[in-house]
Amino acid sequence: MQSLNVIYEDNHIIVVEKPVNIPSQGDKTGDKDMLTIIKEYIKEKYNKPGNVYLGLIHRLDRPVGGVMVFAKTSKSAGRLSEQVRAKEFKKTYLVIVDGKFEENKGILEDYLLKNERNNMSKVVKEETKNSKFAKLDYEVIKYNEEINLSVLKINLHTGRHHQIRVQLSSRGHSIYGDQKYGGRGHGKQIALWAYKLSINHPITKKEMEFRCLPKLEGSWKILEGNDI
Repeated sequence: MQSLNVIYEDNHIIVVEKPVNIPSQGDKTGDKDMLTIIKEYIKEKYNKPGNVYLGLIHRLDRPVGGVMVFAKTSKSAGRLSEQVRAKEFKKTYLVIVDGKFEENKGILEDYLLKNERNNMSKVVKEETKNSKFAKLDYEVIKYNEEINLSVLKINLHTGRHHQIRVQLSSRGHSIYGDQKYGGRGHGKQIALWAYKLSINHPITKKEMEFRCLPKLEGSWKILEGNDI
């Protein structure tokens, strides 16, 4: 069984670290995905017969690692999904991008259109058919002049397809290692990490916050000595 970093678990939810390059759920590649891995973990840990219920609440793109929450009951799944719809489900990312920002804090708002054929999105005009509103706020937490890279903390207000990647690249700040959207670091792992998740517990209603930092290796060495 694949090793799993469990950050928190009770009878209703399980919070884990999704490693990079593992799908959130099954896809056409047939590679092992997070739903399968966690179901195997639950089945073995609790010696459960038959099928294990596990609700997928949100996704991370395959190359992106970080914190994810899954529901262990259908009631929890319904309540957490409602938090997503009500925008009470808060996700914060760390990202390394090209260049220096004029403002250390800001809000980015765009309309995005997804191209199903190439699985990419782009910034378009508001009146474009099928476009969707996208909003995030960012804070620069470090800039390395020597390599001209910035580290940002990003809060998503909407969850659009490739949103962070598209909104940043459209402003000349492509993510390091993002080949799809013109980032430097060809062949490197994309420097995008889901590091914080804030929810209300689906049963107790208690506010809960979970964090998971990337290992300080590869491009993430830039964070050494920084208190996040």
